[in-house]
Amino acid sequence: MITQNEILSTIQNDIISLGEFLNPAKINSELSKLNTMVADESLWANPDTARTLLQKKSNLEKTLSDFLTLESDYKNLVDLYQMAPDDPDVLNAIDNLSERTKRAKFVTLFSGPNDNNNAFIFIQAGAGGTEAMDWAQMLTRMYTRWAERHNFSCEVVDEHPGDVAGIKSTTLKIDGIRAYGWLRSEIGVHRLVRISPFNANGKRQTSFASVDVWPDVDDSIEIEINEKDLRIDTFRSSGAGGQHVNKTDSAVRITHIPTNTVVTCQNERSQFQNKDMAMKILRSRLYELELKKREEEDAAAKSAQKKIEWGSQIRNYVLYPYQLVKDIRTDTEKTDSDAVLDGDLDDFMLAYLQQNK
Repeated sequence: MITQNEILSTIQNDIISLGEFLNPAKINSELSKLNTMVADESLWANPDTARTLLQKKSNLEKTLSDFLTLESDYKNLVDLYQMAPDDPDVLNAIDNLSERTKRAKFVTLFSGPNDNNNAFIFIQAGAGGTEAMDWAQMLTRMYTRWAERHNFSCEVVDEHPGDVAGIKSTTLKIDGIRAYGWLRSEIGVHRLVRISPFNANGKRQTSFASVDVWPDVDDSIEIEINEKDLRIDTFRSSGAGGQHVNKTDSAVRITHIPTNTVVTCQNERSQFQNKDMAMKILRSRLYELELKKREEEDAAAKSAQKKIEWGSQIRNYVLYPYQLVKDIRTDTEKTDSDAVLDGDLDDFMLAYLQQNK
């Protein structure tokens, strides 16, 4: 049986390991530079740059605060345990801190060059017709709920509705601490098995949808885009309507001709804003393409290139005749499929990150 002293020793080692990874002195140095930049009034001439810096500053402050809180709580618990080693409240507090420290140590899994960035996530219906389009919409809700659980913001950048139900594709922008680090584990094909709500005979149906993820790269990363390589088209938005939607050609489609990369945005209030967001997505996609040229793609990225059909999935979501969500890459399973579809994805993501550390 593990003693409380051994648990406290493990907590101490985990906090030391976490501190070595985070480097609080380096974080303080970065915060000092950011505070100087934010205090410069000329910064606010470029709202996007200002917003990026403020978010980075906020993320660093939270990371440092969470780590210092763990350190402080550990020191306090050591003192309390020495004074009252049999106190149930103290013992419960040790167990609680042990779990918090284990969770906090997961940050060491986010060591990729873009893991701390925000993310764009692209969801596309695959084989299965209307069923697949409905499944793509279910996945969109799943990732939106996952973002809410992490207190991340989630914005629909572009969406193409299905002919009968669901969506053909959608692009979401998810802003939060290490959003890309989390979501890169989701790249690939997702398979759903259920009783079809669109089949009068109530037959079991298999549907597929693909998920791709790109880091939101900031302006400090040089991505050379030649205006001559771009074809920019405008068209009327296909959204649900409203003061600015469906009334003007405000939607923007940008094609990067050398790579045949196409991005669209139609959910902003003006053509200028749509073009600005589309260029941001294009930069992110081209940056990701450049990385893939320099590095071998990992298994998840490779699976995203496969056809969106049987045999290429990374995860199965079975709702009938039993309930089971299973990640094929890590063998991680959950029988509460409703919770998974409501955004309970962390166990799948962490298992993938640990396997591919």
